[in-house]
Order: sequence, then structure tokens, then C-alpha cells
Amino acid sequence: MRRLTVREDACIGCHLCEIWCIFEHSGLDDIMDCFSSNSTRPLPRVRVEECRPVTFPLQCRQCSEPVCVFSCPSGAMHRDESGVVRVDEDRCQACWTCVLVCPFGAVRKGDGHAIKCDLCAGREFPACAEHCPNEAIKVEEA
Repeated sequence: MRRLTVREDACIGCHLCEIWCIFEHSGLDDIMDCFSSNSTRPLPRVRVEECRPVTFPLQCRQCSEPVCVFSCPSGAMHRDESGVVRVDEDRCQACWTCVLVCPFGAVRKGDGHAIKCDLCAGREFPACAEHCPNEAIKVEEA
């Protein structure tokens, strides 16, 4: 199973991981279209936490025993066939139990459903890690 790891000593707080995450989940082909004033853009599944001098990207840790999955009453939080924890937006009841129980604060309230890192489903390599200029976000096999 793949998961993202973070080297906080390499993070410079540039927020490019957030920008590329937004673009990846926008469904658009042009990054400029994604950030134009008339575009509705999704929330990033990763966010940069800043408490200077330390900054680090925060996203789902793909826990081996994910309490978000165990606590979800609707079954919207689940592990897919590859072992990645995902959210079925259609099944999510917006009860926010997953938001409350995540020990890392990686699950967030979206527009009527929970959102979290999905390791850029459909891509070979997550956009945040691919575009991190200092390689602060790494993909590893667990």
C-alpha cells in the first residue's frame, strides 16, 4: 500500500502542494482556468500547516487501522481494493464523525461531504509529491 511521508526539514511553505492538489481535483485541463475568478475550485486535500520556523504539508496518513473508516456510520469511508482509504461522496451523510476522530486532522469538511487525500486516484504519482520543489513529500510503499 502506498502512503505519503513528509520531510518537514525540506518543506519551505510554498503551498505548491495545495495548488497542484486543487488543480488535480478540479477536472480541468488548464491550471489557469482552475484559478480564474469565474471558476469554482475544490478544496485541497493537503494543506500546509505553518508554525514558523516549521512548516509541513498535512494530508491523510493512510493509517493501517483507520479510525475514520471504523467510525463512519454510512460506510462512505472505506478502503478500496488497493488499500487506499477513500470517501464515497454519494454515501457520505456529512455527520463529520471522521473529521472528529482523525488523529492527524487530515479529514476535512467539504461541500456536503468529507474530503481527504486520495493519493490522486487515477494517477501513477500524486500531484503534490510530483510538484514539490524540495521533495518534502515522498511516496513510499508501506
